[in-house]
Amino acid sequence: MPPAELNIRPQPDEILQQIADYVTGYRLTAAEAYATARLCLMDSLGCAFNALEYPACTRLLGPVVPGTVVPNGARVPGTSFQLDPVTAAFNLGAMIRWLDFNDTFLAAEWGHPSDNLGGILSAADWASRTAAAAGRPPLSLQTVLTGMIQAHEIQGGLALENSFNRVGLDHVLLVRVATAAVVTNLLGGSREQVINAVSNAWIDGGSLRTYRHAPNTGSRKSWAAGDATSRGMRLALMALQGEMGYPSALTAKTWGFYDVLFRGQPFKLQRPFGSYVMENVLFKVSFPAEFHAQTAVEAAVRLHPQVQDRLDEIERITITSQESAVRIIDKRGPLYNPADRDHCIQYMTAVGLIKGSLTAEDYEDRAAADPRIDALREKMQVVEDPRYSKDYLDPGKRSIANAVQVFFRDGTHTEKAEVEYPLGHRRRRAEAEPLLAEKFRSSLSRRFSPEQAGSIRALFDDPARLDAMPVHEFVDRMVVNR
Repeated sequence: MPPAELNIRPQPDEILQQIADYVTGYRLTAAEAYATARLCLMDSLGCAFNALEYPACTRLLGPVVPGTVVPNGARVPGTSFQLDPVTAAFNLGAMIRWLDFNDTFLAAEWGHPSDNLGGILSAADWASRTAAAAGRPPLSLQTVLTGMIQAHEIQGGLALENSFNRVGLDHVLLVRVATAAVVTNLLGGSREQVINAVSNAWIDGGSLRTYRHAPNTGSRKSWAAGDATSRGMRLALMALQGEMGYPSALTAKTWGFYDVLFRGQPFKLQRPFGSYVMENVLFKVSFPAEFHAQTAVEAAVRLHPQVQDRLDEIERITITSQESAVRIIDKRGPLYNPADRDHCIQYMTAVGLIKGSLTAEDYEDRAAADPRIDALREKMQVVEDPRYSKDYLDPGKRSIANAVQVFFRDGTHTEKAEVEYPLGHRRRRAEAEPLLAEKFRSSLSRRFSPEQAGSIRALFDDPARLDAMPVHEFVDRMVVNR
């Protein structure tokens, strides 16, 4: 028999230390990052308010045990709920993600870094209320913005070179890791406590992507990030209470994350943690669509005037795309629910061609019953352009290109409508900002009175006032007593 291994506890894994050093010691000063974080906060809350119109979302919200009252608990924006911070994180995280309309970061792995806001804002709100009730200074919203930049950077930085989807794991595990790190630090944790929380986040393993892919696509993909950010919050609170960590959670031979779940390969970091991800995040401006299809829908809308009166004359439609889109949203056959439809590039493109627009309502059963949608889907072919795939991974470009071309039975065809950079891309940020503001105004009008909506909008029009505002006072502006 081989000799037993020495039971010597190692130093924490390098990745754990880098994450902890970043959140506890790196000083963020980039003005662009903070300006983008304010846009992200505004947009994420708007997405959350829109989700409250959908019973499939609202039935999951509220306390775990009905009637539970939590003194100084975290408020859930857009609702009357005041909950423990772990449950509040789930509520807000599920709301932000529900309609697939919040920001995105695409690389070897993809994901939605604003999913972490569920945990960050809930933790900061709870801590701010608790401090104010005890006569201590509350947290300012600047703390939330800093936490958002950090969470974006951790989640996106790990996604740049490491593809979790290729080993069958869902990207929400990165939400759990980022939330655990940021919330531990935000609530006053030490470097060691951050390491402990993050190590436990990795040891949790990862959700399977089963619920994102045919034939099992379903609504879990809309609440999985809420679950992940709330779990990150729970692990942070445990670390703050003295719960131990596991220094080689990633690298332990046989039993660590790398050997068990990542085919024995270590993570690669393309760049040191800073503010790159927040500055390069992608906003969904016009369409609540899986981001790999955003430019396909833009192209379809561009072609709508040329095809709207000739739908019956179409012979075939070619969608030229990147490898990631071909792999995850090229979907044929029946589509069973809204979650199935918003992850089908053919469905989204067909709606764009038919209507010249795409909204969340277009994924519901009533809209999907339009026979023209499936008729067009049957005529579509999705092909990869190697250049699109290359530029998608190029750190200097990070394009998400698609092209759509329609061919008619009489031998004529439309132009090949190509869109390389979607409206929410950093290269089109100036074009997108007024539209993001309008998107937010529209979401407020659906949930709040004109007076309350105007009060909320005014905060985002005054960055200095917003940054200095106590977190609990900010959240109180968005309480709805119904």
